[in-house]
Amino acid sequence: MSDSVSNFDFLEKKGLRRLSSGKVREVFEVFESDDLPKDKILLAATDCVSAFDTVLPGVIRQKGEILTRMSDFWFERTKRIVRNHRQGIGEADWPKNLESDKDRLSRCAVVVWRATPLPVECVVRGFLAGSAWKEYQKTGKVCGIALPDGLAESDKLHEPIFTPATKANTGHDKNISFDDVVEICGGETAERIRDYSMRLYKHAREFAQSKGILIADTKFEFGRAKNGELMLIDEALTPDSSRFWPAEKYQQGRPQESFDKQIVRDYLENSGWDKKSPPPSLPSEVVEKTRARYIEIYERLTGESFDSGY
Repeated sequence: MSDSVSNFDFLEKKGLRRLSSGKVREVFEVFESDDLPKDKILLAATDCVSAFDTVLPGVIRQKGEILTRMSDFWFERTKRIVRNHRQGIGEADWPKNLESDKDRLSRCAVVVWRATPLPVECVVRGFLAGSAWKEYQKTGKVCGIALPDGLAESDKLHEPIFTPATKANTGHDKNISFDDVVEICGGETAERIRDYSMRLYKHAREFAQSKGILIADTKFEFGRAKNGELMLIDEALTPDSSRFWPAEKYQQGRPQESFDKQIVRDYLENSGWDKKSPPPSLPSEVVEKTRARYIEIYERLTGESFDSGY
């Protein structure tokens, strides 16, 4: 395998059945035997990059590894708040038919508990930025939540707010209200995932602040295990799912420098792309700057040097 991983087609030749392909992740069924699937799956993160809900041409080298390792870091830190799909997974759970590929695959692929995803994304915002800022300018609200008058871009909110969205494998996600979540998931489930999301965000925000990082907003996803238990799934608090700002450079009333895909978004916004036609390729300098940001936020938050062994 090369440094860059854009797909995992070779896993099907190893006997794994592909269950789904997302924008930047692929999911494979792991078999106990030829006809007996396990209650676990293999979740593989590619080096592909998406923006404005579109997968872009090219890759960001080792991005899948960074996201995988960072998610594992947060899953371990937050497992007392809510169960996650990595809890209780051990060395013995690695597929036997992938033992020869373990060293290279384990950097960007993990075995997790199988879960049925809930059809909503759980977004928590502590600062007014991105789509929330645009919505506030038009309506004074975000996902049906009225905010005080006179707020400026990037302002810190008095209290974090829960601003869910619908999930979309293709096309654009859509912000929805909490009442919509109740209608989609049921009242009890809606209350629980809102509570978990707020607790996760507040825990992560406090930890990140100790590292000089502000978490402007982040997205969580939940699913139900085979026994019906709610679990935190997918990824957690990565540059792909969160807006990280360096605290030392924060200044309200303007866009912030971010440790995420903002460099990519800014390039695309200024490229003339209409967000409907095929997207342009990213220049090498945009790719390398984005990769450097991903590595920097990983190292600042985890306290570990990013040394993949490539």
